[in-house]
Amino acid sequence: MSTTASLLSLPSSRVLSYALTPAPSNPNAPVVLLSNSLCTPFATWDLVVSKLTTRGLSVLRYDPPGHGASTTPADLSSTTFDSLAEDVRALLSHLSIEGLHAWIGVSLGAATGIVFAAKYPHVIRRLVVCDTISCSPVNAGIDDVFGPRVAAVRKIGKMDGVIDGTLERWLGRAWLDAHPDETSRLRQLMLTTTIDGFETCCAALRSTTFDLRPKTEEAGQGVDEALFIVGEKDANLPEAMQELREGVERGLKKKDPNATVGFHIIKNAGHVCYIDGFDQFVATITQFLG
Repeated sequence: MSTTASLLSLPSSRVLSYALTPAPSNPNAPVVLLSNSLCTPFATWDLVVSKLTTRGLSVLRYDPPGHGASTTPADLSSTTFDSLAEDVRALLSHLSIEGLHAWIGVSLGAATGIVFAAKYPHVIRRLVVCDTISCSPVNAGIDDVFGPRVAAVRKIGKMDGVIDGTLERWLGRAWLDAHPDETSRLRQLMLTTTIDGFETCCAALRSTTFDLRPKTEEAGQGVDEALFIVGEKDANLPEAMQELREGVERGLKKKDPNATVGFHIIKNAGHVCYIDGFDQFVATITQFLG
């Protein structure tokens, strides 16, 4: 599909790139927001968008700093999940969107969704959390994986190496070899991520302020329903994300004692399960969205 990006000047003077794809013949259709992972501009969602619009849903996508046509802050260390959530709040206000039928986020976009739901309750009706870590490495008590990657990119001066390594880590060599056209499309899209964009979004992931665990109950109280999705092959996340799911469920149960939060594993998929687990992913989210 052909995607035309629009640009919003934020109060911080940064520019936010976004696309609003309306449902056919229904300008008042419910809006689903798709929020992407690190190094993936919103065009990686193209195939999912067409599945949602044909079901009568409008789709809003945006790019975090330094991805797509979104610009970065002067201070690259200043990006946090709070600031990423504030960007989306400004976008919704600009578009006069008072509520979202759903927020579907993957990785960076999933963590942003949890923070947004806790910070701005009753905007998101259905929250879908896919393939996210719970906190920064420093808060998890493990070695920082993001800092060395940023340093390596800075030393080389280009994103090619980190993009190739990311694709193989996320999707696996066998999948990449079996899908050369989609691999080429993804690589070209991901290479539009700037080094500054990579560094500033990694700053959010590395920050001492990044810890979703204390926010999950608030997020659950701030939405009507929630669903967790993870790729079967995404490292330890099929187990690690259960803690987040339980927290969101506790929040929902404070409003409705019978509320439950589903947890769906996409078979044979990795970190970006809307790509290598496309059919299962679409079937899962469309059933949840109603």
